[in-house]
Formats: sequence, structure tokens, C-alpha cells
Amino acid sequence: MLRSTCCIPLCPFTAKQPSFPRKQQRITSDLSSDHFTLRGGGGGSASAVVSSSGLRELVFVVNPQGANGRTAKEWKKLLPYLRSRLGKDCNVSESLTSGPSHAIDITREAIRDGADAVIAVGGDGTLHEVVNGFFWEGKPVGNLNSEASHSTALGLIPLGTGSDFARTFGWNNDPCEAVERIAKGMRSRVDVGIIDKEGKDLHYFINVADVHLSAKAGFYASKYKKFGNLCYVIGALQAFMGHHNRDMRIRVNGGEWEIYPQVTALCVGNAKYFGGGMKITPNAIPGNGNLEVVVLQDFKWYDFVLKLHKLYNGTHLSVNNVTSRSVLSIEVEEISDSGSIYVQSDGEHLGFLPRKFRILPGAIDMIC
Repeated sequence: MLRSTCCIPLCPFTAKQPSFPRKQQRITSDLSSDHFTLRGGGGGSASAVVSSSGLRELVFVVNPQGANGRTAKEWKKLLPYLRSRLGKDCNVSESLTSGPSHAIDITREAIRDGADAVIAVGGDGTLHEVVNGFFWEGKPVGNLNSEASHSTALGLIPLGTGSDFARTFGWNNDPCEAVERIAKGMRSRVDVGIIDKEGKDLHYFINVADVHLSAKAGFYASKYKKFGNLCYVIGALQAFMGHHNRDMRIRVNGGEWEIYPQVTALCVGNAKYFGGGMKITPNAIPGNGNLEVVVLQDFKWYDFVLKLHKLYNGTHLSVNNVTSRSVLSIEVEEISDSGSIYVQSDGEHLGFLPRKFRILPGAIDMIC
């Protein structure tokens, strides 16, 4: 871990920003006014944005292998500017991950040591691990200093292949803009999704969890990250080979079981986008205390070809055989119990059905 001391200046900063290639245009946020009045951890209404004053310790968790090595190159260019922009009165810690789940361990250690913020540098996979690092054995990780009054915030510098979570907030892949957000230090309470399977540890997600075809496509896409966003197309094509829609049963908010025949994909959104920009759960807001569930039924391969544009612009909810509902929890099982229905969250493969998904309102402070 490399460390340097720095602070946030009070006067305007005029240092030259490093130049980064822009592979996507700025995306206008579709968040409703609920973005500014989010639910607190206890479920009550609370002011969403509060000033985060006196930043002391910032831990940047960097996946150097992200985006086929591009993350490491861009981070190296960004780091001198970041240290200059953030000043002289707080510590900046750089932690490079060495493999799967390492970001989880780094995050837990940083929170226990009293970090003011842990910032994920990379794509949705890195963010996913950092979010899971905020929890341990079903509970939030706590600062070991019992006298500390502040909580550790989550931050993000999107430098990965997809960076889908950032799209919900209208953020692009300009790391200098992310540094400005971190410098301002404004916080919002955001929800986190929980995935539960009997006999397994709890798993957390902040973006989108999904089941069946889309999860299988994501599993294959992860093998082709060197092709950039094209990996999602390759993954989808491979997933379609031998695909069959399956009958499932679901239970919403602990109610009665319902039969959903011929399910193609089921998506559970805390935020709006997945798969490299597909607006799959367009009504999801990561702070309203609910998850949005979108179910696609009886889709054929040509349905995706003809309706792909609707999936990307978020108008697919008007298509036949597409349903959407807002839930606090949802349990999903395959009726035939083949044990072959893929489950993923934030682009990470988690195994197979059955699973229960539920919301943890206002679970994390996020720098926004």
C-alpha cells in the first residue's frame, strides 16, 4: 500500500488535468426527485445529501487488470493529478488488488481502520467486491475505534469495461470528474441488494442481479473482456446456443407463490443499467427502498434482434411478455429443479437457482 499525505484545498484549483480518451458520451441522468430524498438505514425519510467535512483517510482500491489492463494505465496517469487536487491534509492510500475477492479484504480492513472513504477504481466488478467488503457475516463492518462518530463512505472512479452503475447517476468515464466528486465529498444514502441461498453466505449487490439467459450471457462475456464492450455481444451469442426458456415460481414480499411460465430472463434492479448500457430496470432508483423486478417471458432469439433498441433505451416495459414490479423481496425457483439456471449480480457469476433477493435500505453512504 503506497501512501502520501494531502488535503482538499479551499480555493479554486487550476492544475492541468491529464488527458483521457472518451469512449462514451455523457449520459443524462434519469433519476427522479427521489434521488434527492433517499431512505435512511432505518427506513425513515432523511435528507439524501449531506456535507462530508474533514476527510482524513481515502483508500483507493484499484483493479490493475480491469478493462484488459487499461485501468492500470489510466490510474497511473491519474494518480499525480489526484494527489495534487486533493491537497495536503489527509492521507491517500493506494491498494492494488492481486486477484478475486482481494478488494473485499482491502475494504474491510480500511473500514476497521477508520477510513473516511473507500473508492473503487475500475468497473462494476471492482465496485461489487468493494460493496461486499462493507459487510461481514450479515452485518455492516464497523470501525474498531469505538469513539469514532463518522461512517466510511463508498466512492467510485469508473475505469472499467462496462461501468453500468455509474450510468444511473449520469456519470461518464472521465476520471477527472470523479476526482471532483471525491474532492467535494457530498454523500447520499444508497440501498444495497442482498442475495440469500440456504446454507450459503449472504451476498450483496448494488447494481443489477439477474437470472437465466442474461446471467448466462454475463458468465460467457466475462471470458472475453479483452474485446471491451463487444464481450457482451459475444457472451449473448454464446448463451443463445442451446438456450431454453424455463418455467419458474416466484414469491414476492413473502406472499403466495406464483407460476411464471417460459421465463427467458428475470432481472432484479437496484439501479437501471447492465450489460454495457442496457437499461434493463428503468424504474430502479438506488435509494428509494425498493428493488425493480423485470421478467422477460417466451422470448426467441429474433425478439432480441427486433427489440434490442428498446432494451437499451428502457422502453421495453411496453413490449408483450415483459412485466415489471416493485418489491422488497423476491424468491425465485425453477419448477423442474434442473440446477442449471444461472444467477449473477453486478456481472459476477454466483451459481444457480434457487435464490432470494431482498433490499437493505440506506445501507451505505456514497460519495456522489
